[in-house]
Amino acid sequence: MTPAEFIAKWTASPLNERAAYQLHFLDLCALVGHDPPSPQSASWFRFEQGADKTGGGEGFADVWKRGFFGWEYKGPGRDLEAAYGQLLAYREALENPPLLVVCDTDRLEVHTNFTNTAKQRHVIPLAGLAEPAHLAILRAVFFDPEQLRPGRTRADITQQAARGLAAIFDTLVARAVEPQAAAHFLMKLVFCFFAEDVRLLPDKLLTTLLVRRRAEPARLARQLDQLFAAMAAGGDFGEHDIDHFNGGLFDGQPAVLMTTAEIDQLAGAAALDWSQIEPSIFGSLFEGALSRDPQRRQRLGAHYTSRDDILRILEPVLLEPLRREWEAVQAACDELVSLDTKQRARRRKDGQAATPAEALGQFRDRLAAVRVLDPACGSGNFLYVALASLLDLERDTDLAAGRWGVGRSFHQVGPHQLLGLDIEPFAVELARMTV
Repeated sequence: MTPAEFIAKWTASPLNERAAYQLHFLDLCALVGHDPPSPQSASWFRFEQGADKTGGGEGFADVWKRGFFGWEYKGPGRDLEAAYGQLLAYREALENPPLLVVCDTDRLEVHTNFTNTAKQRHVIPLAGLAEPAHLAILRAVFFDPEQLRPGRTRADITQQAARGLAAIFDTLVARAVEPQAAAHFLMKLVFCFFAEDVRLLPDKLLTTLLVRRRAEPARLARQLDQLFAAMAAGGDFGEHDIDHFNGGLFDGQPAVLMTTAEIDQLAGAAALDWSQIEPSIFGSLFEGALSRDPQRRQRLGAHYTSRDDILRILEPVLLEPLRREWEAVQAACDELVSLDTKQRARRRKDGQAATPAEALGQFRDRLAAVRVLDPACGSGNFLYVALASLLDLERDTDLAAGRWGVGRSFHQVGPHQLLGLDIEPFAVELARMTV
């Protein structure tokens, strides 16, 4: 099949999602010269691959090729963002493929899912399918996902963001803005950048505000105060309903009056994809950027406590013992699933788990009871990586639960398990934002 034939066939297709998607995918296979799914390929390439959702429940990906992609279809004009959300919920059960593809008969979106890289999205409209660059992307999806691996890592983007904020901080301090006030103000903006890119705030709310009010600094400061007040208590900001964000970050301190040049610098920082910035290293970078030691600022991004360094402590002290416990729980569940009623009653009388559900519940409670204290927490990197590791273990229990016919549970692991001390109030603020 040629690109022109494919475009002609699928332009304004009247077929709905369920009726069309397998035909559409088979035509894509013909277009790029890839064998279609077959009974012989069912173990690694198939339609309707069953998958447990990370948040609970079961479903399936419309198409799956091991080590290549998970693929979800929607009907024409439907929300592809929702389809991408479904794939994100399935991806662990799909063996975490490097590409997540969402598609209707009008367009195709390829989302990269490589570990420790910045995410990228490639959009291929039906009308543009014949373009060589779009065909190259499509062929890479089927034959060589590595061609789509992003060249920049999350650390690269994080360092760029931190350096940009360091430059803005320096200009504010040079204008006699008190350093602590400048730092606190920038932290609020950073939180908003994260929030708008992960949809906790309306999409690009702050970015649009910065661009629109670049020539009106006083008006921008007033509107930022209004936004921060809405975030502190929950409420309205213009036509938008703003959720309440707890903690002391939005504490009523007024926004700093900026120059047009500083606003432009912030708008440039806002244009980054903040959902890809790594909180566990951003704290150290930002802390270095805001240091009063000029030499330390010059070394910004050259040294930080990496995830690997933190794991050298966490693995033997916390994670390896928990993983051994988890292995023992899985072995116990394999035995408990076959017990009869009397055997279960005897175990309960002895205070022992009598079913896989009870054993899993006890281990989940164990994870939720872990407390991690960092007595010199700095910007919270150690605490962040500890929390992420505990969440990974909790997710493992959810993914394994189906083996013994046990449903998913509500997540219990959370920031309430973290304790941090530091002599620097600003460091504690950074840690709160990081975790």
